[in-house]
Amino acid sequence: MEATWLAIPAIHPWTFVNNDVTLIRRLCDEEQAHAGPYLLPAFNAKIAIGEQGPREPMLSSSRPSSPSSRSMEMSEMLMRNLRPSLSLFPHLDELGNQVLFDYYIKQVCPRTMHSGLSESPFASVILPYCVSASPTVLRAIQALAACHWSQYDSQYSNVSLHLKFRVLSEIRKRISLGPKALVAEDPEVLVIVMFLCLFDLVDDCNQQWIVHLKGAKDIIRLRRQQLHRLTIDTNESVQQDPVSSFVENFFAFQDVMGRTACAKADLFGSSYWRQDDTTINPWMGCSPALISILFSVMDLSRSRRLMVSDEDQVTFSIKATILNSRLKALKQWPHTNGESPTIRRIAELKRLACVVYLNCALHGGRPSDPTIRSYVWIILKDILKLLALDATCHVIWPLFVAAVELDPLDTELWIDPETGSAVTDGRRLVLDLLTKMARSSVSSVSRTRVVIEQVWKSRDFNLSKSSDPKPEAFSDIWDWEKYVAPVSDALSLV
Repeated sequence: MEATWLAIPAIHPWTFVNNDVTLIRRLCDEEQAHAGPYLLPAFNAKIAIGEQGPREPMLSSSRPSSPSSRSMEMSEMLMRNLRPSLSLFPHLDELGNQVLFDYYIKQVCPRTMHSGLSESPFASVILPYCVSASPTVLRAIQALAACHWSQYDSQYSNVSLHLKFRVLSEIRKRISLGPKALVAEDPEVLVIVMFLCLFDLVDDCNQQWIVHLKGAKDIIRLRRQQLHRLTIDTNESVQQDPVSSFVENFFAFQDVMGRTACAKADLFGSSYWRQDDTTINPWMGCSPALISILFSVMDLSRSRRLMVSDEDQVTFSIKATILNSRLKALKQWPHTNGESPTIRRIAELKRLACVVYLNCALHGGRPSDPTIRSYVWIILKDILKLLALDATCHVIWPLFVAAVELDPLDTELWIDPETGSAVTDGRRLVLDLLTKMARSSVSSVSRTRVVIEQVWKSRDFNLSKSSDPKPEAFSDIWDWEKYVAPVSDALSLV
């Protein structure tokens, strides 16, 4: 008897989620009938270059506009035949809009990393915590997902605002109950504030994110005082849980990177950044040692105006030289040998950007200086190569530093060895890189672009002057303070 072999359907990671044998057989039958598989929409969310955004089902009873009616009917039939199963996040059944939670996992979390090959702590740290968290945390996640999705589909704008309002109302109730909710061992309040902060960052870098940052600072201060008292009472070292550690690191990092642009005083201090820790944090895209140097550069730059004597200037110059030496000697290493090689290149890019920032903040460097020009070229060329290798890579801070210190007269940056032609117009290159980066980032690339363009306009205006003398006195305004800081208030560069 002749055997008949059937084609084996493609097996995907989601195949066994809420599926049974009957459903899988139906999927196979439909695939043979229509010559193409139908994926459950919630697991088919990908933003392709040139498309408006993810094509997933709308909330509640609203229908998607893009899929054909045949695929819609198929999806609805599949959903009707799905058998209920135990959920890892039971509160989602009460909240509804589960597709937003899927969107957070599949679309938002990967965009929080500098490389698509790295695991996001917004998934590896936050999701396990959500298993036992209250519905408010899950609603905050849904609000963030809807806000990000609204960039591609405007009908999610009202959904995101409604969810955010519910979260804000809930957290106000908790805070009104007294300080116990703030210093509780469970970091739930801090997690919620973090998602509210991310919401405003995604929402075109709304300045409200600074309000959340300041609120988080006060909550963290109270929690650390409570932790210190527990250590004294028990005479034992009390370790922080991974969720609290990550959330505190999130706010401290946002504070440092944002204040490199506006040159304001820090909120969180330097205690988060060990200068001997050269291990690259995949989420930050660099080591704590580099952030320690960057923090010291900002701190020293702000102290410049307080100097009144020659001795103060000598001390300043010695400290600047020490920081410059530390930066040049810094070697950053991945956490494991199996870490993506891309992350080392990103960490080196941030080190080079820090060199440019140091020269501007401490030595009055300007775009026309040969040292600044050479570093800007290297940074832009490396970003171009990185995006060609890893389209999900986003290095917004190095690109920002290079862009605002780009010489207005640089219309030919380098010669392409493959084509033999010059890569012309540095500004056009920057705008192209920003466009590519916007597709893989939760950072407000649009707000960053606005700031960069404002800096360019100011530089163009000053080109009409016969000369732009370099400041000689420490009290004079330096390049970064003159062109970048005035237009960079509340800008996030993470």
